[in-house]
Amino acid sequence: MTRQSTAAYSAQIERLKQALDKADAIVIGAGAGLSASAGLTYSGERFERYFKDFAGKYGIQDMYSGGFYPFPSLEEYWAWWSRQIMVNRYEPAPKPVYDDLLKLVEDKNYFVLTTNVDHQFQLAGFDKKQLFYTQGDYGLWQCSKPCHQRTYDNEEAVRRMWAEQRDMKVPSELVPRCPVCGRPMTMNLRTDDTFVQDEGWYQARERYQNFLRRHEGQRVVFLELGVGGNTPAIIKYSFWKHTLNNPNALYICVNFQEAFAPKEIISRSICIASNISEFLQNIR
Repeated sequence: MTRQSTAAYSAQIERLKQALDKADAIVIGAGAGLSASAGLTYSGERFERYFKDFAGKYGIQDMYSGGFYPFPSLEEYWAWWSRQIMVNRYEPAPKPVYDDLLKLVEDKNYFVLTTNVDHQFQLAGFDKKQLFYTQGDYGLWQCSKPCHQRTYDNEEAVRRMWAEQRDMKVPSELVPRCPVCGRPMTMNLRTDDTFVQDEGWYQARERYQNFLRRHEGQRVVFLELGVGGNTPAIIKYSFWKHTLNNPNALYICVNFQEAFAPKEIISRSICIASNISEFLQNIR
Protein backbone atom coordinates (compact mmCIF):
# COMPACT_ATOMS: atom_id res chain seq x y z
CA MET A 1 0.00 0.00 0.00
CA THR A 2 2.87 2.36 0.75
CA ARG A 3 4.43 1.72 -2.67
CA GLN A 4 1.09 2.32 -4.39
CA SER A 5 0.52 5.53 -2.43
CA THR A 6 4.02 6.83 -3.20
CA ALA A 7 3.63 6.00 -6.87
CA ALA A 8 0.28 7.80 -7.06
CA TYR A 9 1.72 10.88 -5.34
CA SER A 10 4.72 10.93 -7.68
CA ALA A 11 2.40 10.69 -10.67
CA GLN A 12 0.37 13.64 -9.39
CA ILE A 13 3.51 15.72 -8.89
CA GLU A 14 4.75 14.90 -12.38
CA ARG A 15 1.38 15.76 -13.95
CA LEU A 16 1.32 19.05 -12.07
CA LYS A 17 4.87 19.94 -13.10
CA GLN A 18 3.99 19.37 -16.74
CA ALA A 19 0.84 21.48 -16.39
CA LEU A 20 2.79 24.36 -14.85
CA ASP A 21 5.41 24.19 -17.61
CA LYS A 22 2.75 24.37 -20.33
CA ALA A 23 0.40 26.83 -18.65
CA ASP A 24 -0.44 30.16 -20.25
CA ALA A 25 -1.33 31.47 -16.80
CA ILE A 26 -1.29 30.37 -13.16
CA VAL A 27 -3.83 31.65 -10.66
CA ILE A 28 -2.81 31.00 -7.06
CA GLY A 29 -5.57 30.90 -4.47
CA ALA A 30 -4.14 31.06 -0.96
CA GLY A 31 -5.92 30.43 2.33
CA ALA A 32 -4.93 30.25 5.98
CA GLY A 33 -3.41 26.80 5.51
CA LEU A 34 -0.58 28.30 3.46
CA SER A 35 0.49 30.65 6.24
CA ALA A 36 0.07 27.88 8.83
CA SER A 37 2.44 25.67 6.84
CA ALA A 38 4.90 28.58 6.87
CA GLY A 39 4.85 28.56 10.67
CA LEU A 40 2.43 31.44 11.22
CA THR A 41 0.36 29.47 13.70
CA TYR A 42 -2.06 31.28 15.99
CA SER A 43 -2.00 28.92 18.96
CA GLY A 44 0.36 26.67 20.89
CA GLU A 45 3.98 27.53 21.53
CA ARG A 46 4.01 30.56 19.25
CA PHE A 47 0.98 32.08 20.97
CA GLU A 48 2.52 31.45 24.41
CA ARG A 49 5.75 33.10 23.33
CA TYR A 50 4.11 36.40 22.40
CA PHE A 51 0.91 36.51 24.47
CA LYS A 52 1.55 34.64 27.70
CA ASP A 53 0.66 37.69 29.79
CA PHE A 54 -2.66 38.22 28.00
CA ALA A 55 -3.45 34.52 28.29
CA GLY A 56 -2.79 34.62 32.03
CA LYS A 57 -4.85 37.73 32.70
CA TYR A 58 -7.84 37.14 30.40
CA GLY A 59 -7.77 33.42 29.62
CA ILE A 60 -7.31 34.04 25.89
CA GLN A 61 -6.20 30.83 24.18
CA ASP A 62 -5.13 31.88 20.67
CA MET A 63 -4.42 34.93 18.53
CA TYR A 64 -7.60 34.64 16.49
CA SER A 65 -10.02 34.80 19.44
CA GLY A 66 -7.87 37.43 21.14
CA GLY A 67 -8.49 39.79 18.26
CA PHE A 68 -12.17 39.90 19.26
CA TYR A 69 -11.63 40.25 23.01
CA PRO A 70 -13.34 43.32 24.59
CA PHE A 71 -10.30 44.83 26.26
CA PRO A 72 -11.16 47.40 28.95
CA SER A 73 -9.02 50.14 27.42
CA LEU A 74 -7.70 51.23 24.03
CA GLU A 75 -4.19 51.11 25.49
CA GLU A 76 -4.55 47.36 26.09
CA TYR A 77 -6.37 46.83 22.79
CA TRP A 78 -3.46 48.31 20.86
CA ALA A 79 -0.85 46.53 22.96
CA TRP A 80 -2.48 43.29 21.81
CA TRP A 81 -2.90 44.31 18.20
CA SER A 82 0.56 45.82 17.78
CA ARG A 83 2.04 42.48 18.84
CA GLN A 84 -0.23 40.53 16.54
CA ILE A 85 0.56 42.81 13.61
CA MET A 86 4.32 42.72 14.22
CA VAL A 87 4.70 38.96 14.43
CA ASN A 88 2.32 38.16 11.57
CA ARG A 89 2.79 41.09 9.17
CA TYR A 90 6.15 42.78 9.52
CA GLU A 91 8.28 39.79 10.46
CA PRO A 92 8.91 37.12 7.78
CA ALA A 93 7.30 33.72 8.30
CA PRO A 94 9.41 31.22 10.28
CA LYS A 95 9.55 28.77 7.35
CA PRO A 96 10.42 29.65 3.71
CA VAL A 97 7.13 28.40 2.23
CA TYR A 98 6.32 31.67 0.50
CA ASP A 99 9.88 31.87 -0.85
CA ASP A 100 9.57 28.34 -2.24
CA LEU A 101 6.26 29.21 -3.88
CA LEU A 102 7.78 32.28 -5.49
CA LYS A 103 10.64 30.21 -6.92
CA LEU A 104 8.03 27.90 -8.46
CA VAL A 105 6.20 30.66 -10.35
CA GLU A 106 8.49 33.71 -10.55
CA ASP A 107 9.34 33.12 -14.23
CA LYS A 108 5.72 32.39 -15.14
CA ASN A 109 2.57 34.43 -15.78
CA TYR A 110 0.83 34.37 -12.40
CA PHE A 111 -1.70 36.18 -10.23
CA VAL A 112 -2.46 35.66 -6.54
CA LEU A 113 -5.91 35.78 -4.95
CA THR A 114 -5.80 35.40 -1.17
CA THR A 115 -7.95 35.69 1.92
CA ASN A 116 -4.85 35.95 4.11
CA VAL A 117 -4.16 39.33 5.68
CA ASP A 118 -0.50 38.90 6.66
CA HIS A 119 1.06 40.10 3.36
CA GLN A 120 3.68 37.37 3.43
CA PHE A 121 3.48 37.26 -0.37
CA GLN A 122 4.83 40.77 -0.56
CA LEU A 123 7.51 40.11 2.07
CA ALA A 124 8.70 37.13 0.01
CA GLY A 125 9.05 39.28 -3.10
CA PHE A 126 5.89 38.62 -5.11
CA ASP A 127 4.97 41.43 -7.48
CA LYS A 128 2.58 43.75 -5.61
CA LYS A 129 0.57 44.35 -8.78
CA GLN A 130 -0.11 40.62 -9.07
CA LEU A 131 -1.73 40.34 -5.63
CA PHE A 132 -5.35 40.76 -4.54
CA TYR A 133 -5.91 40.67 -0.77
CA THR A 134 -9.69 40.41 -0.55
CA GLN A 135 -10.14 40.43 3.22
CA GLY A 136 -7.89 43.28 4.30
CA ASP A 137 -4.37 43.81 5.55
CA TYR A 138 -2.80 43.74 9.01
CA GLY A 139 -0.70 46.67 7.80
CA LEU A 140 -3.67 49.02 7.33
CA TRP A 141 -5.97 50.92 9.67
CA GLN A 142 -9.33 52.55 9.01
CA CYS A 143 -11.81 54.70 10.89
CA SER A 144 -13.91 52.54 13.21
CA LYS A 145 -17.19 54.16 12.08
CA PRO A 146 -16.00 54.47 9.20
CA CYS A 147 -16.59 58.11 8.32
CA HIS A 148 -14.69 57.84 5.00
CA GLN A 149 -13.43 55.15 2.64
CA ARG A 150 -9.69 55.39 3.13
CA THR A 151 -7.05 53.24 4.82
CA TYR A 152 -3.78 54.21 6.49
CA ASP A 153 -0.41 52.46 6.63
CA ASN A 154 0.44 51.54 10.22
CA GLU A 155 4.02 50.24 10.16
CA GLU A 156 5.75 53.17 11.83
CA ALA A 157 3.09 53.46 14.55
CA VAL A 158 2.99 49.71 15.19
CA ARG A 159 6.74 49.51 15.59
CA ARG A 160 6.57 52.28 18.22
CA MET A 161 3.76 50.49 20.04
CA TRP A 162 5.76 47.26 19.97
CA ALA A 163 8.82 48.98 21.42
CA GLU A 164 7.17 51.25 23.98
CA GLN A 165 4.35 49.15 25.49
CA ARG A 166 4.62 48.31 29.18
CA ASP A 167 2.41 46.14 31.41
CA MET A 168 0.23 45.15 28.43
CA LYS A 169 -0.51 48.78 27.52
CA VAL A 170 0.75 51.23 24.93
CA PRO A 171 1.26 54.90 25.89
CA SER A 172 -2.02 56.81 25.52
CA GLU A 173 -0.51 59.19 23.00
CA LEU A 174 0.09 56.27 20.62
CA VAL A 175 -3.58 55.25 20.45
CA PRO A 176 -4.51 55.95 16.79
CA ARG A 177 -7.51 58.13 16.01
CA CYS A 178 -9.23 58.98 12.76
CA PRO A 179 -7.73 62.16 11.27
CA VAL A 180 -11.18 63.17 9.98
CA CYS A 181 -13.65 62.55 12.84
CA GLY A 182 -11.39 61.74 15.80
CA ARG A 183 -12.92 58.33 16.52
CA PRO A 184 -10.58 55.45 17.37
CA MET A 185 -9.04 53.70 14.41
CA THR A 186 -9.50 49.97 13.90
CA MET A 187 -8.00 47.19 11.81
CA ASN A 188 -8.79 47.03 8.09
CA LEU A 189 -10.09 43.47 8.30
CA ARG A 190 -13.36 42.15 6.90
CA THR A 191 -15.24 41.20 10.07
CA ASP A 192 -18.50 43.10 9.44
CA ASP A 193 -20.09 45.66 7.12
CA THR A 194 -17.78 48.47 8.28
CA PHE A 195 -14.85 47.05 6.28
CA VAL A 196 -13.34 49.75 4.06
CA GLN A 197 -12.65 48.81 0.48
CA ASP A 198 -10.38 51.66 -0.52
CA GLU A 199 -9.08 52.70 -3.93
CA GLY A 200 -6.20 50.22 -3.72
CA TRP A 201 -8.63 47.35 -3.04
CA TYR A 202 -10.70 48.18 -6.14
CA GLN A 203 -7.60 48.57 -8.30
CA ALA A 204 -6.36 45.13 -7.22
CA ARG A 205 -9.75 43.59 -7.95
CA GLU A 206 -9.76 45.13 -11.41
CA ARG A 207 -6.26 43.80 -12.16
CA TYR A 208 -7.38 40.32 -11.09
CA GLN A 209 -10.53 40.43 -13.21
CA ASN A 210 -8.55 41.68 -16.21
CA PHE A 211 -6.05 38.84 -15.74
CA LEU A 212 -8.86 36.28 -15.85
CA ARG A 213 -10.42 37.91 -18.94
CA ARG A 214 -7.11 37.95 -20.83
CA HIS A 215 -6.71 34.20 -20.34
CA GLU A 216 -10.25 32.98 -20.97
CA GLY A 217 -10.12 29.65 -22.81
CA GLN A 218 -6.35 29.32 -22.41
CA ARG A 219 -4.35 26.75 -20.46
CA VAL A 220 -4.87 28.10 -16.96
CA VAL A 221 -3.79 26.31 -13.79
CA PHE A 222 -5.88 27.24 -10.75
CA LEU A 223 -3.57 26.36 -7.86
CA GLU A 224 -5.46 26.34 -4.57
CA LEU A 225 -3.29 26.17 -1.44
CA GLY A 226 -4.63 25.72 2.09
CA VAL A 227 -8.15 26.99 1.49
CA GLY A 228 -10.69 25.78 4.04
CA GLY A 229 -14.43 26.15 4.45
CA ASN A 230 -14.68 29.54 6.18
CA THR A 231 -15.07 31.64 3.02
CA PRO A 232 -15.23 29.11 0.16
CA ALA A 233 -17.01 31.43 -2.26
CA ILE A 234 -13.98 33.70 -2.63
CA ILE A 235 -11.45 31.14 -3.86
CA LYS A 236 -12.65 27.53 -3.86
CA TYR A 237 -16.07 27.90 -5.50
CA SER A 238 -14.69 30.53 -7.86
CA PHE A 239 -11.87 28.22 -8.98
CA TRP A 240 -14.34 25.35 -9.49
CA LYS A 241 -16.51 27.57 -11.67
CA HIS A 242 -13.62 28.88 -13.78
CA THR A 243 -12.33 25.35 -14.29
CA LEU A 244 -15.78 24.09 -15.30
CA ASN A 245 -16.23 26.90 -17.83
CA ASN A 246 -12.77 26.50 -19.38
CA PRO A 247 -12.08 23.04 -20.89
CA ASN A 248 -8.36 23.86 -21.02
CA ALA A 249 -8.12 24.69 -17.32
CA LEU A 250 -6.71 22.47 -14.57
CA TYR A 251 -7.72 22.73 -10.89
CA ILE A 252 -5.14 21.88 -8.25
CA CYS A 253 -6.10 21.53 -4.59
CA VAL A 254 -3.36 21.08 -1.99
CA ASN A 255 -4.80 20.71 1.48
CA PHE A 256 -3.67 18.45 4.28
CA GLN A 257 -7.22 17.56 5.35
CA GLU A 258 -9.61 18.83 2.65
CA ALA A 259 -8.20 17.91 -0.75
CA PHE A 260 -11.17 17.27 -3.04
CA ALA A 261 -12.96 18.47 -6.18
CA PRO A 262 -16.54 18.14 -7.46
CA LYS A 263 -17.29 15.33 -9.89
CA GLU A 264 -17.99 17.80 -12.73
CA ILE A 265 -14.30 18.72 -12.94
CA ILE A 266 -12.61 15.70 -11.34
CA SER A 267 -11.03 14.62 -14.64
CA ARG A 268 -9.29 18.01 -14.81
CA SER A 269 -8.31 18.17 -11.17
CA ILE A 270 -5.37 17.10 -9.04
CA CYS A 271 -6.11 16.83 -5.32
CA ILE A 272 -3.13 16.38 -3.03
CA ALA A 273 -3.53 15.71 0.69
CA SER A 274 -0.16 17.00 1.82
CA ASN A 275 1.56 19.58 3.97
CA ILE A 276 2.09 22.53 1.61
CA SER A 277 5.70 22.99 2.68
CA GLU A 278 6.55 19.39 1.78
CA PHE A 279 4.54 19.63 -1.43
CA LEU A 280 6.50 22.68 -2.64
CA GLN A 281 9.81 21.02 -1.82
CA ASN A 282 8.78 17.88 -3.71
CA ILE A 283 7.56 19.67 -6.81
CA ARG A 284 10.71 21.78 -7.00
